[in-house]
Amino acid sequence: MSGVAIIDYGMGNLASVEKACAFLGVRAQVTSDPKQIGRAAKVILPGVGAFGAAMGELKKRRLIAPILDAITEERPFFGLCLGLQLLFESSDEAPGVRGLCILPGKVKRFPRKKGLKVPHMGWNQLEIARRNPLLAGIPDGAFMYFVHSFYAVPGDRYLVAARTGYGRMFPSVVWDGGRIWATQFHPEKSQKWGLRILKNFLSIQETRC
Repeated sequence: MSGVAIIDYGMGNLASVEKACAFLGVRAQVTSDPKQIGRAAKVILPGVGAFGAAMGELKKRRLIAPILDAITEERPFFGLCLGLQLLFESSDEAPGVRGLCILPGKVKRFPRKKGLKVPHMGWNQLEIARRNPLLAGIPDGAFMYFVHSFYAVPGDRYLVAARTGYGRMFPSVVWDGGRIWATQFHPEKSQKWGLRILKNFLSIQETRC
């Protein structure tokens, strides 16, 4: 296995993620080929759009099996924005549609509240809860760039590696304690600290010792 695969399911900020990887000196391959994803040493699942449509595209393109294989084989896996939400079981955005069910929990919409604009769009801070390789060198309070109307509610608090406040505290980084990471913000658009997070992921060892 070798290389980094950025999964193309027709709904993602693919070019910006690919360019960010290239800026960091890593050639990542944007692909919708299940076999190529199956050969990749690391996998990135980006996403911009709707939960239900995204799951539909993943099924249509036969990409769910290689994603689950990557998880089972403990290859480093990184979900971005919608890519974080898809890891969970369901979303208020698409009632009746099952997510990838890799992590326990569901995705909820920000409540309608006076003074709270939805989508949550712009820069906001991280409150780090659990240090891990993805957050190496990232200071508590670092600003990241968000664009989203929904947020994850994990079934296990242990999954929350960092939180962000917007009307309420929500998970902005999740980590399963192993080889799965995901961010609700866009690291590729978050300048210095976002690029550091992406660099940290790209530097994670491909296999366990």
